[in-house]
Amino acid sequence: MKKIAIALCLAFGTVINLNAQQAKNYFINMPDSILPLLTSVNRADCIDFLGSKMKAEITNRFGAKSEMTTLSADYIRIQMSAQSTWQMKLLALNDTTKVICTLSTACAPVCDSEIRFYSSDWKQLPTSTFLALPVASDFLSIPDTLTDYSVRDALEGVDLLLIKADFSPNDNKLAFTFTTPEYLGQTTSDKIKPYIHTPLIYVWTKGRFQRE
Repeated sequence: MKKIAIALCLAFGTVINLNAQQAKNYFINMPDSILPLLTSVNRADCIDFLGSKMKAEITNRFGAKSEMTTLSADYIRIQMSAQSTWQMKLLALNDTTKVICTLSTACAPVCDSEIRFYSSDWKQLPTSTFLALPVASDFLSIPDTLTDYSVRDALEGVDLLLIKADFSPNDNKLAFTFTTPEYLGQTTSDKIKPYIHTPLIYVWTKGRFQRE
């Protein structure tokens, strides 16, 4: 009985330890292939600098500057370059299991994001398991009464999908902003802007992002 009790205590302690893991722990132990621009030393330095209330700016593999701008128990944001950012969010699947979600955003010049999901040991998981990504029509609202056919044609011709995604630092919300209009030019953008619904907000609920 004594051995069983000890084993249970050890097992319980392991669960507690897993639950106590914060974003910084997963970030430090992340494989280099996930974020090739930063070395393991870069990642550790970012954590140490912010922990010491210092500016978390480091020199990345390309010899340029990257800066960790936000660090909390479940969220990290890094300004990778003047044109790109990287975000990471810890999301609970249940009481003992977490999934890691990352956002890579590049603005060249119009911003577009890539979203990925990983297990707690950094094995990539299918995005569709956790999120139905929005499509262009989700952002458009074309009233039946619209009689300006130049506007209608412009709206119906929006088939290029460029989306900027952002995590909320303070809760489990994910915002998708439709950036395609910025690519279409000022004249077309101004014409269709009144009929675009953006951003779309998704909330992490029961192990999946659901549209709010």
